[in-house]
Amino acid sequence: MTTKPSPMVYGICFSPIADKEKLTELKFADSKTLSEEQRESLFSQINESLHMLGWMVEILSPTYISTSMLSREKYNLNALSHDCAIRLIQQALNRGVNVSEVYVDTVGDATKYQAKLQDIFPNISITVSKKADSLFPIVSAASICAKVARDQAVKNWKFQENISLEEPDYGSGYPGDPKTKKFLEESFDKVFGFPSFVRYSWSTASQIIDKKGVSVLWEDDDDENENKGTPTLTQFFNKKDCKPELVRNRFFTQRQLHHVTSL
Repeated sequence: MTTKPSPMVYGICFSPIADKEKLTELKFADSKTLSEEQRESLFSQINESLHMLGWMVEILSPTYISTSMLSREKYNLNALSHDCAIRLIQQALNRGVNVSEVYVDTVGDATKYQAKLQDIFPNISITVSKKADSLFPIVSAASICAKVARDQAVKNWKFQENISLEEPDYGSGYPGDPKTKKFLEESFDKVFGFPSFVRYSWSTASQIIDKKGVSVLWEDDDDENENKGTPTLTQFFNKKDCKPELVRNRFFTQRQLHHVTSL
């Protein structure tokens, strides 16, 4: 799985239990500790070993992630990650893979995550662990597939906004990276914000929008103030000489709309 701004990619690898030692010989490692060239080389080895090793990835677009995290019913990164893992395991089962053991790199509390997966897949031995992509070769292989897929998605990204950047280099995706800062500055529009490549749910992006973007006053903001004059249910049962003052909605006052009893 990758968690940087831009697409998020989740991966799964599966192999016969009898081939565990062979996986160790391939010298897989956590994709974050490998250079791009090393990842590409190991990914080629994976594709040359399809007789004993299968893989799949799921890619979530930045727009989907932002929409999920900023919707009224929050769908956070942990939930997104868990659901992707569940879907990938289920896809392997649907394709006829006889899954008996699953090893997962944790997102959030490992114990709770493992219990959640075990409840969904009761006939599979589930192991959820911190740094699983460093401890288990099969998880390392999955992380390599996910990282290579993300690298390719980023390199070949087509901006829906038809913008063009000179030799775009997005950097690591972390706010302290000069390359990432440069990309955010060059791609930012004061009115429309960032291209869909950037996750709006990312705190760094939202801070830039608040600081450099055109200020926008939403109707809901005014409605909050107007509601202060709106009587509560209990106020209707107060003494008759303490009638609450009714405040008309701004929609009617701005348009000079009034009640009439005759024309």
